Amino acid sequence: MGVPFPFERLRHLLIDLDGVIYRGDTPLRGAARFLAFLRERGITVRLVTNNATLTPQQYVAKLDAMGITVDTAEIFTSALATGLYLREHRNGTSTALVIGETGLRDAVTAAGLLAARDNPDWVVMGLDRHVTYEDLAAAALAIEGGARFVGSNPDTSFPSERGLVPGAGALIGAVRLTTGVEPTIIGKPHPLMLELALHSLGGTVEDTAMLGDRLDTDILAASNLHMPSILVLTGVSTEEEVRTGSIHPDLVVPSLGALMNDWPGT
Repeated sequence: MGVPFPFERLRHLLIDLDGVIYRGDTPLRGAARFLAFLRERGITVRLVTNNATLTPQQYVAKLDAMGITVDTAEIFTSALATGLYLREHRNGTSTALVIGETGLRDAVTAAGLLAARDNPDWVVMGLDRHVTYEDLAAAALAIEGGARFVGSNPDTSFPSERGLVPGAGALIGAVRLTTGVEPTIIGKPHPLMLELALHSLGGTVEDTAMLGDRLDTDILAASNLHMPSILVLTGVSTEEEVRTGSIHPDLVVPSLGALMNDWPGT
């Protein structure tokens, strides 16, 4: 934490959404100005979110409703990363039971897998705010029958206007505990998602940093790739957790406004 943050070499920034740019459907103060600030400096971005519920087009519309303008190509979700993983590893399989919302379902379909509830080759899980007990039971039974188990992300909670609410990891955990089978997790903190995002940017760990609100996903993912990281204290993780925990960001800021003030040349 005593080493100056390497602002001077940054060309790209990976930015989490929930808890950094917005909370639920409410933009966080300074979010639109911060993205404009980066563009003025020629820094390209990927909005890298573990939330797999929406498609990139839906995220663009969601942000637009908050007064934040982004391009579809700037959105990179754990659903997209999951689809890329499935495309590479499907090896002749053809069906999947998907517990998730539009973003994940579309990504699985784009990977060439058909939806199936009976004897699927895969069980693919993400956040699903309409999940039922029978859905979880069907997933568990499919895995017990030999289906491969994939989770879009491990987040047990995510920030909303009401506070922290259950995330994909909470649902995945129920099926994992039922079956005793560990899923392949695609999203942060596993390095695959950031590696894919870096590839889409043409960036490297030397000229890119991760900006997020969670030590256990955003900051740990960056650490796993030896990439510089910035924690903003507007989401899940707290300053106390930084002091007492084992995951250490390279820079901690209270807000996006404070980060802009810290940026050299401003």
